[in-house]
Amino acid sequence: MTKKKNEVWEWLKALIIAVLLAAVIRYFLLAPIVVDGQSMMPTLHNQDRMIVNKIGYTIGEPERFDIIVFHAPEKKDYIKRVIGLPGDRIEYKDDTLYVNGKAYEEPYLDEYKKQRDEEIDGPLTESFTLSELPWGEETVPEGHLFVMGDNRRYSKDSRQIGFVSLDDVIGKTSMVYWPIKDIRIVK
Repeated sequence: MTKKKNEVWEWLKALIIAVLLAAVIRYFLLAPIVVDGQSMMPTLHNQDRMIVNKIGYTIGEPERFDIIVFHAPEKKDYIKRVIGLPGDRIEYKDDTLYVNGKAYEEPYLDEYKKQRDEEIDGPLTESFTLSELPWGEETVPEGHLFVMGDNRRYSKDSRQIGFVSLDDVIGKTSMVYWPIKDIRIVK
């Protein structure tokens, strides 16, 4: 009887340790997230499932063009691309991104730009400067980011919700793990 009791206790301990490890990983290191909507098309698709690296920004800072997950004002988590870092001047002119006066290529938009050339009138990204947005800032404030979705015409992003506080950033995401046929690293 004692041998059976010890075996049950050992299994119970193993189960408790597994649950605790899973909780630590889930809440402090990595977390799953589901893409909800079309705002990151063509890079991410509605219902793609991704892994969020929560620990990466505790030891480093977001970089331009990272895909991040953050708490949005609507009590919802958003997935967007970092366009502007603290202190940056952001401008879009003739569908080209300018950061601090320097033009940047955005290869993740090439597919949509090609479609636009073939079938859609007008630019993918309407021209604007930060100071023209409702917030009236000349540069991205310290401790904040300027983010945009890749599907520029249909994205609710910093142009509408304002700058994202670094405190609201959950982490970086770059791996789609579901559906299986679409497993990939995104950039």
